[in-house]
Amino acid sequence: MIPALVVFSCLIVYLLGYIFYSKFISEKIFMLRGKEFITPAHEFNDGVDYVPTKPSVLFGHHYASIAGLAPILGPAVAVIWGWLPAMVWVVFGGIFMGCVHDFSALVVSIRHKGKSVGQVAEDILGKRARSLFHIVIFFLVSLAMGVFVLVIAGLYTAPTNSPKPKIVAEQQVTVKEVKEGHDSGELKKQESKIELRSNFPESIVPTVSLMIFALIVGYLHYKKNFSLSVLTVLSFFLTLIIIYISMQDDFMNFIGLADPLRSPSTDTWKLILLTYAFIASVTPVWLLLQSRDYINSFLLYLGIGLIYLGYFVGSIKGTFPSFNAEAFRTDEIGMDILPFVFITIACGAISGFHALVSSGTTAKQIDVEKDARLIGYGGMIGESLLGLTAVIACTIGFNSSEDWNSYYKSWSGLQGLNVQVGAYIFGTSRFLSEIGIPEKLGQGFIALIVISFALTSLDSATRLLRYNIEEIVHSFNSDLANKLFANRYSSSILACCSIAFFAFLKINVNGQMKPAGLALWKVFGTTNQLLAGLSLLVSFIYLLKSKKPTLPILIPMLFVVFVTLWAMVGNFFEFTFSQNPNYLLSAVGGILIIITIWLLIEGIICYRKIKNTIL
Repeated sequence: MIPALVVFSCLIVYLLGYIFYSKFISEKIFMLRGKEFITPAHEFNDGVDYVPTKPSVLFGHHYASIAGLAPILGPAVAVIWGWLPAMVWVVFGGIFMGCVHDFSALVVSIRHKGKSVGQVAEDILGKRARSLFHIVIFFLVSLAMGVFVLVIAGLYTAPTNSPKPKIVAEQQVTVKEVKEGHDSGELKKQESKIELRSNFPESIVPTVSLMIFALIVGYLHYKKNFSLSVLTVLSFFLTLIIIYISMQDDFMNFIGLADPLRSPSTDTWKLILLTYAFIASVTPVWLLLQSRDYINSFLLYLGIGLIYLGYFVGSIKGTFPSFNAEAFRTDEIGMDILPFVFITIACGAISGFHALVSSGTTAKQIDVEKDARLIGYGGMIGESLLGLTAVIACTIGFNSSEDWNSYYKSWSGLQGLNVQVGAYIFGTSRFLSEIGIPEKLGQGFIALIVISFALTSLDSATRLLRYNIEEIVHSFNSDLANKLFANRYSSSILACCSIAFFAFLKINVNGQMKPAGLALWKVFGTTNQLLAGLSLLVSFIYLLKSKKPTLPILIPMLFVVFVTLWAMVGNFFEFTFSQNPNYLLSAVGGILIIITIWLLIEGIICYRKIKNTIL
């Protein structure tokens, strides 16, 4: 089992990291300024995208935007190698790489008028680098959000009457003694079963209610000057009440969302989610995104707090390997721990998507530059804490080591993203039951948190993709293109269409038609880490130009770029030369490798120019 002392030590490490390392990065490396520096939120205040925001509200918005499905899915898969590698990468990768990455991307964007990381790359590395960044960002966000739409739609879909998915563990036990006619050495099978739900339609009404409350809170606070504290408390407790009501069978039977004959299909839910993403992208940030993320953040704070409380005071025990010996055999699992543990766990440790949030929306709303320490560095610690709950839930949360071993015996045996989310929900609800919360209510509550934060990532990312498309259009210097596609409505439509492509498309993988998002998930992981490494490259060149210490940025950058290239090359050879080659995946992987090398060359050229100037 994972000793409680180890997990408690991780929490202390997070605290020390924020107190000491974030202070060092803030004061000694980036030298954050106070109110004397006018932030982009004040300089370009337009009431839509650039809006000065209270630190508490912006922290909730930023945290909810980055804390989506990925910090749950990554560790839920990576514990296949044992809980210790996943835990070490989540905790120490988060503190020394992910937090530094998010913080530096935020500060550099603030000091470049709130520009996105792609535009900042143009200022620092040149126009070619900007265009390459735009390609990576467009592909990454479209793919990731296509998968999010796919997973959320599956979780919303009413369960069919077919049997629920089960994990079946078959353990061979040697019987050493002769018993009632059984010979010595005979093998018998013990079967252990647990049910993992992959459909949670009871979370629909609470998530819709949150959107309605967000609109009301945003309007009353910004337009009518109502107290934010009063509105927050009221909407939060109303949400909890609605959650409880939604867990009741009579209510679900009445509204019909749990009935597959009356509830929308999975494809219909995809269209509904894409429509919501469009609306959220064009709506002023203070009216929906900011307020909804702010309210959502309190649900996440409560959920994480209850999960850790249930873990520490509970009596759930089990024997789970710190290192899974079978997982180190590539023929059994399908992927080597190195470098893929660093790719599988992205958002819980370091994620390029966070650079888009930091530079795309957060930098445009930050009131005082010094707030970047809490929001950028502190927000990533919050997400890493979420990733750590996934490591715990997907080990101790199982009923027994036999159940765990049957589920994690191979990469292909992980069954699909919906079931991985179900494993997390199952495990965390068991922790909640240790403090008196019924498992059914706990599952519904955790499912709501997971889905709500997947939605916050979806709406924020759609806006970010909209920004990226507008930047691409502006780079053509065409009046017609700017007129047609550089406004927030047409660019949001293009963003939703690109997300829909990955949400609906199916491709042939090893003779089976699978959703493109799921088939390309490994490519998403490498692309995400690629963007993280390149974002750190931008921050490194910025510090170099500013004649400030670069080592805290240089080391994470070199590490992330190295392991990502390692994984990308491995993926390319697997896609191209395996028994069942997939040339679509190999083409995508090859293009990403070329872009990575090209951007590194641009960085080296820029580095040499700066060094020559200094010398």
